[in-house]
Amino acid sequence: MAPQRFHEQFDQIQRSMPDVPLAMGPDDSAEFMYEKGVVLVRDGEEARFVEDTVRAHFTAAPDLDQDQIRRAGPETNRSGVTRIRVGDPGEGHRGADRAVAQALRSVREHEARAGHRMVARNHVVHIAVNACPGDEPVPAPLSEPPNPAAADTPYDPDTAVGVLVVDTGLTHDYRSCPLLAHTGGDAQLQECDDQGVLRQYVGHGTFIAGLVAAVAPSTDITVRGSLNDAGAVLESEFGEKLFEAVDAGGWPDILSLSAGTSNGRTDGLLGVENFMRELRGRRTLLVAAAGNNGSATPFWPAAYADLPGWEDSVLSVGALRSDGEFGACFTNHGPWVKVYAPGERLTSALTGFESPVPYVYQHSTYDACRYGFTYDCTCRHPRHSGVLSDENASAKPDQVMFEGYAQWSGTSFATPVAAGLVAAHMTAHKETDPRAARRQLLATGAGFAEVRGAHVPALRPPTWRPVPVVRLAPGL
Repeated sequence: MAPQRFHEQFDQIQRSMPDVPLAMGPDDSAEFMYEKGVVLVRDGEEARFVEDTVRAHFTAAPDLDQDQIRRAGPETNRSGVTRIRVGDPGEGHRGADRAVAQALRSVREHEARAGHRMVARNHVVHIAVNACPGDEPVPAPLSEPPNPAAADTPYDPDTAVGVLVVDTGLTHDYRSCPLLAHTGGDAQLQECDDQGVLRQYVGHGTFIAGLVAAVAPSTDITVRGSLNDAGAVLESEFGEKLFEAVDAGGWPDILSLSAGTSNGRTDGLLGVENFMRELRGRRTLLVAAAGNNGSATPFWPAAYADLPGWEDSVLSVGALRSDGEFGACFTNHGPWVKVYAPGERLTSALTGFESPVPYVYQHSTYDACRYGFTYDCTCRHPRHSGVLSDENASAKPDQVMFEGYAQWSGTSFATPVAAGLVAAHMTAHKETDPRAARRQLLATGAGFAEVRGAHVPALRPPTWRPVPVVRLAPGL
C-alpha cells in the first residue's frame, strides 16, 4: 500500500477517534494502527505480572519513565483483557512509540518461556484499515438493479436463516427499500455533518444488508452499529462489542463481519480471544473479510480460519475483481483466505430512498493504480477530488446525490456475498447447521479463480452479473 494512502487513512481515523492518540506500526511500516502509550494484556494474574515486569524494566533504564506505568482500564471484563499505560500518549510522532516498543520487549523472554503471548499493542480494528483503494460509493443509475440481483427464493419466516451483520448500523430510510423488508437493528448514528453531508462510511451496514438479502432472500438480517465511530473501534473494546451484538438477539446462524486488522503476528488478537473461544463452542459461522491491504499478512479475525480448532467455525473471504476471474488488486490473499467472492463494483442499497442527500467524497484523486495493474481497477474508478489528509486542499470535493442504490467496491462486500451464499445453501437444502452448509458449499458449489498466480476457490452468486474489465492505454 502506498505510504501516502496510509497517512490519509490514519488522519481520517484519528479524526474519528480524537480522544485516542494513535500510532502506526511497526516502525512506520504502515501495517496497522494502534493506541499510543498503552499495551493490552489478559486480565487477572497475568496483567499484574506484566505490569510489574514492565515497571522493573523501565526502572532499570534511566531514559524510561516508570512513573507512567499504571492500569488504564477495568481490571476485569467479559472480553478478558485490560489496558496498561506505559508512556505518555502525547510524546513522539505517529511513527514512533518507544514506550510501547520497550514494554513489549521487556516481556519477550517471559513469553518465550510461557509458550504464549502475554502483551500486545492495542490495535485499531476498522472496516477499511490500510484500504487500497480508497473507494467510496457512487450513485447507481436508477434503471440499474442490484448486483447481485435479488434471487427469487420466497421468504419463509419459519425457516429463515438468521444473519447478524456487525457494522455501522442502518440508515434512517432503509425500510423504504423492498429488498430490506426483513432487516432490522441499530440506526446509524449522526448520518450527516453540520453541512448536511453524509459522514464517512455512513451506509456501509445498509449496503451489506442489501447484499445478503439479494443473495439469500429467506433471511432475517440484524445490523448492529458496533462500528458506528466511522467504522473504527479499539481492540480493547472490540471483543466486548461482539459479545453485546450476540447478546442482543442471541447467537445467529451466520455472523457477517467486514472489519479487522493485521497485527504482524500469526496467533490472533488478544482482544477477541474470549469471544473466539465462545464462538468455537457455538453453532454460529463467522464469515469475515480478509482485508483490503493487498497483502498476504494474516488479517484478524478472518485469519482464525487457518488456526487449529477454528477451521470449521470461521470462513475468511477475499474479493474478486469485476469480471470474477481474478482477485481484485486490493484484496488480501494467501492460504489463510479460504474463498473469494465478487467484491468490485457491486450495486446495493445505500440511502436516499425518501429524500436524496448530498455526499462529499473524502479521498484523493489517483492518476494511476498504485499496484501497477493495467485494467481500470477501483483505484481509478471513480476518480475522486478532495484530499483527506489536507483540510486546506484546493480541489473541491465531488458532491453527488443518492437516490437509493449505490455502487461500491471492497473486500467488505465480498464477505456478505459469501455469507448470503451459505444462507441460500441452507435454505435450498434444508440444512440447519451453518457450518455444515459451509463445508457442503465449498465442496460442491465453488468454482475457481486466479489470485496472484494461485488457483483458489471462488463463490459467484447465480444472480451476479460480471462487469467488463476496462483496459487502459499504456501510461494512463
